[in-house]
Amino acid sequence: MWALLVLIGAASVSAHLQDLSFDGQKVFRVIPQNDEQVEILNFLASIMEVDFWQPDSVTLVRPKMQVDFRIEAEKSFDVEDILKESGMEYQVLIDNLQAALDAQFDSKSRTASHSYEKYNNWDTIAAWTADIAAKNPDLVSRSVMGETYEGRPMYLLKMGKSGPNKKAIFMDCGFHAREWISPAFCQWFVKEAVETYGKDTVMTTLLDKLDFYVLPVLNIDGYVYTWTNDRMWRKTRSKNANSICIGTDPNRNFDAGWCTAGASKSPCAATYCGAAPESEKETKALADFIREHLSTIKAYLTIHSYSQLLLFPYSYTYKLPPDYQELNSIARAASKELASLHNTKYTYGPGAETIYPAAGGSDDWAYDQGVKYSFTFELRDTGRHGFLLPESQIKPTCEETLLAVKYIANYVLEHLY
Repeated sequence: MWALLVLIGAASVSAHLQDLSFDGQKVFRVIPQNDEQVEILNFLASIMEVDFWQPDSVTLVRPKMQVDFRIEAEKSFDVEDILKESGMEYQVLIDNLQAALDAQFDSKSRTASHSYEKYNNWDTIAAWTADIAAKNPDLVSRSVMGETYEGRPMYLLKMGKSGPNKKAIFMDCGFHAREWISPAFCQWFVKEAVETYGKDTVMTTLLDKLDFYVLPVLNIDGYVYTWTNDRMWRKTRSKNANSICIGTDPNRNFDAGWCTAGASKSPCAATYCGAAPESEKETKALADFIREHLSTIKAYLTIHSYSQLLLFPYSYTYKLPPDYQELNSIARAASKELASLHNTKYTYGPGAETIYPAAGGSDDWAYDQGVKYSFTFELRDTGRHGFLLPESQIKPTCEETLLAVKYIANYVLEHLY
């Protein structure tokens, strides 16, 4: 078997440029049973391009863990042979990635206009931020929080009725470029807020008594790149000194156990932590904003995908946070709220324990800054579509997530500190 592996390795030494068609690419799910099978995955990753979807790096793979990864078309049969020969349990989650990619759009006719039930490109989202603020001046205002590496303005929406000494909740979407369902939720949340204000008692109370800062897309350059070049792109688009590899993982770039567990020092890795904490313009803009508003921001919510999880600190250490009991009970209740609509099951708990250690995350950083109610959502699904959730699932995903977010916001309002 190792001979077969070495043979394949020799064939793939030439650097693989991103082929824009994902035709024939497969996504596998394996469950390595022991260290030897974990070693096989490590070796595979060392000899060919393996895009880990879950966990997001081969270094995090442990026995008995569910592992999803993407393989280029010409290697998929070799990989399948290796998995069979090793006796590793596996299934093909996505047989042809290009077909799955096409299927995420519910109709071929794409209009330029904004829709809450479709995936919108960045230009459409940017125009929408201006439009929603212009149409709802008493509830929504738009500002520029910073700019991206490629010079795009980072639009931030502030929502709420104006009033004295209001506390706030900060929510961001679109950290990882390929997680398209995430920005879709931020847009949905804003829509629900303006449409149900004055009708829904909970939402009305929330907007009367709290402000919401909503950042629809943090990693705008990466998001644009997923629309124009590579749908599977994850990181930012900054250049790295002395490397041809582009980008940093923005959710490994915060000063919270920076670049220790579950982050890579290699600029070519999907989980590259960056040259220093807040080396990315996008993460620095976010961190600066939260630092400037620490006296008012009482909760931090960051929206990712996929795997149906509601996580809270810590991810950079197995140590439980001082507020563990309270955060755990909020996560339990919010998960229950979420499940009440479509019976979607979420797993909840501290990041490191619940999934795997990952240092440099924004939720841990916000918590360590004193923002007690700090949560990460990993939205649908559990891997059947992975990052290519079809548009038909935008509405149900957003509806159920809204219930959990409203629960958390209402709890925060009743437990201001």
